[in-house]
Amino acid sequence: MERWRQKQVRGLRDRLVRLFFSPLCSDRFCPAEGHILLLLLANSRSAHLERAGPNKALPHAYIHIFYTWGLTLSLDFILNVWTMKAKDKEPTDQKEANKDQRDKEGEDEGWPLKKDDSSSVPMDSNLSGDYGAADSPQSSVFTRDKLFKAASRGDKTKLIGLLEYLQVNKKKLTSSDFTDETNGKTVLLKALLNLKDGINDTVQVFIDTAEKTGDLENLINASYTDAYYKGQTALHVAIERRSLDHVKLLVQNGADVQAKASGKFFQYKSRRGFYFGELPLSLAACTNQPDVVSFLIDNPYRRADPSDKDSLGNTVLHTLVVIADDTKENTEMAARMYDKILLQHYKLEENRGINLESIENKKGLTPLKLAAKLGRIGLFRHMLNREFVDEETRPLSRKFTEWVYGPVHASLYDMSSVDTNENNSVLEIIVFGSQIPNRPEMLQIEPLRSLLRDKWQRFASKLFLMNLGIYLIYLTIFTTVAFYRRDGQPPFPIETPPDDHLRCVGEIISLLGAVWFLYKTIKIFKRNPPNIRALFTDGFSEILFFLQAVLLLVAALLYFIGLREYVGPLAISLALAWINVLYYTRGSRQLGIYNVMMQRMILGDLLHFLCVYSILHFGFSAAVVTLMVDSPVIMKNDTVAQEWSLNVQTFTCRKPSYSDIRFTMLELFKFTIGMGDLEFTDHVQYKEVFNVLLISYIALTYILMLNMLIALMGNTVQKISEQSETIWNLQRAFTILDMEQDLPRCLKRKLQSRGSEIICLGKTQDRCRRFVRVTEKNWKKWRSDVGVKLNEDPVNPVMEGQAEAESPGTPWNINQLMERIWSRRHQQQQNHVL
Repeated sequence: MERWRQKQVRGLRDRLVRLFFSPLCSDRFCPAEGHILLLLLANSRSAHLERAGPNKALPHAYIHIFYTWGLTLSLDFILNVWTMKAKDKEPTDQKEANKDQRDKEGEDEGWPLKKDDSSSVPMDSNLSGDYGAADSPQSSVFTRDKLFKAASRGDKTKLIGLLEYLQVNKKKLTSSDFTDETNGKTVLLKALLNLKDGINDTVQVFIDTAEKTGDLENLINASYTDAYYKGQTALHVAIERRSLDHVKLLVQNGADVQAKASGKFFQYKSRRGFYFGELPLSLAACTNQPDVVSFLIDNPYRRADPSDKDSLGNTVLHTLVVIADDTKENTEMAARMYDKILLQHYKLEENRGINLESIENKKGLTPLKLAAKLGRIGLFRHMLNREFVDEETRPLSRKFTEWVYGPVHASLYDMSSVDTNENNSVLEIIVFGSQIPNRPEMLQIEPLRSLLRDKWQRFASKLFLMNLGIYLIYLTIFTTVAFYRRDGQPPFPIETPPDDHLRCVGEIISLLGAVWFLYKTIKIFKRNPPNIRALFTDGFSEILFFLQAVLLLVAALLYFIGLREYVGPLAISLALAWINVLYYTRGSRQLGIYNVMMQRMILGDLLHFLCVYSILHFGFSAAVVTLMVDSPVIMKNDTVAQEWSLNVQTFTCRKPSYSDIRFTMLELFKFTIGMGDLEFTDHVQYKEVFNVLLISYIALTYILMLNMLIALMGNTVQKISEQSETIWNLQRAFTILDMEQDLPRCLKRKLQSRGSEIICLGKTQDRCRRFVRVTEKNWKKWRSDVGVKLNEDPVNPVMEGQAEAESPGTPWNINQLMERIWSRRHQQQQNHVL
């Protein structure tokens, strides 16, 4: 026993010295602990007195009294000094942290007289026992900064006593005292924004506290109120932090799965933000979280509605189209998520008959039309060629493989929203959308390529040839009228009946043609406004037709006013009329591609050459004129008449010289094309300078720039040879749709019905859709097993009855649905739409 006491005394003495003289440990010393140390030291001195014996008892007793008294005074003085310094230097939060640390150290060291505070934790506390001991409600004050700091650090120990504080003061976590007044951020939003490895212990504490204070729904659905992040809730933040566990926790506790984040940060085309469709489901889909998407669509609490729209009218499918950027990874992610939402929604909402792909946004665009409008060629191709092999979900397919024979396979393509029988169809959006990127390439995707080729072969080629014939007749009349115009002061009266009558009729026909061309071009410009970028793909034929019509009408106006200057606009209009014959080269592949190359070189290489050449040309012309002496050569008629001769009037002739800027520019242009006259004028002040200027001009223009233009044109031809064909297809498609719109509605409907078939994919008529058949070749794909029932004898209608008897099929069996079609079909041609 004595040895144990001595060991304890030595340990406590060392601890006392360390607490007194170590600045790092001074803030961990408590007064109660110091008095206990004095008692133990006194007991140790008593033990020494007992061992000293009776002879030394009295001196040792006095020593014991003075020792105890002096040590007590010194200890009290030092404790007071250190306590005052600690209170002055420590902040409030640090004091609480030090107190908690001291309590923890007391537990670790097994201090025998430690106070037991376990009885102070109320039974109705929202904190579990492992949170630690709770302070009394009166001793802890919770402020917004304190809660936000605890939420950002994920320290739930700082929230001990929060429930009692709220209950005593009758407050809630959504009160203004605990909410950021600048943006409406709550403690739950703060906690979710500071997840570390997907974990923040304070989230559950806040949810439990709000549930017991009757404020759970308000806390979970509280959103930002500032203009930048307006509408963002805790569910949005949990999805953005990619935490499925917190998403489930929030939805289980009543989170609004249709909440819309409509702040400036989430708007479309925001410079410093991210557009995801405002809805939580759209955010999960756009950030590639399939597990969250599946949970939001199918959960026992509250399901997200994929047909819900944001402020732009976009659903989650529209949003996936918007965020696609045609890169391989992004396109695969968007396509996978697109199909997942379609399939899961179809399985859950099959009886409601809601077609997500038919929902339009505020601009009247379905997801497919939006993909065409934005030029998302990767996702657009996937949507048109989507095929599901599962019998339950096959109606969601837009492509049905009908038969396969080696590399050849025939497919049925859904024409919903694609063909021109619908307003604002996909075909019209691509062809007439001058601002759309990838337009020529998108028209090469099936079934658009085969559909346009079918339209051209069935009616467009005939109409095109008829229009060409009519234009050549009009051009002949126009040229004849211009060639046999009368000289003199207009307007001219009708004097000779046959000739003047024919001339008058020709002039009227020319004017009516100009009015028609003006109407057509204005209609085209209104539908497809011209711009610099579109000129490289659409060409400038419509602009030339517009100028031709305007100049001819201006010439007619000057004619009726009585001005002879009408001849100038008339001549330019006639020249443009003959140039516009090149528009009809679109009907021929070779001539059409050649015309496209010529347009590209005019807008590219030649335009750049003219910009540089005009600067050099005007600069050297001005320099040459500066060197000229202002003394033009004057030639006189000095013929002296004889006395008997008649009086002869003399005249002067002014010869053009380099002192005229217009003459100088014309002469220098001749040097550019190698036709300049080297007989210089004598009226040059400094002939050496003149020679230097002329030689420099010839070297820069005739030798350098002209040869560089030829080289660039050759390079351009090689570079755009492949692109020219796709651009020609686009220009021909423009012509096809333009002629189709001019047809009567009844004839247009008849032509469309002959090129497609109506097929019902169910027992009801509302599931009937229009399909077009396309036969393709794919030398990289040889498998005939595509997972669906195929037609064994596709071109033999006699075998259809036997095949039907062998397999009655289901409502989705293509063989049964195609009975009416095959009976009217013959041998199909390769790569041809029937």
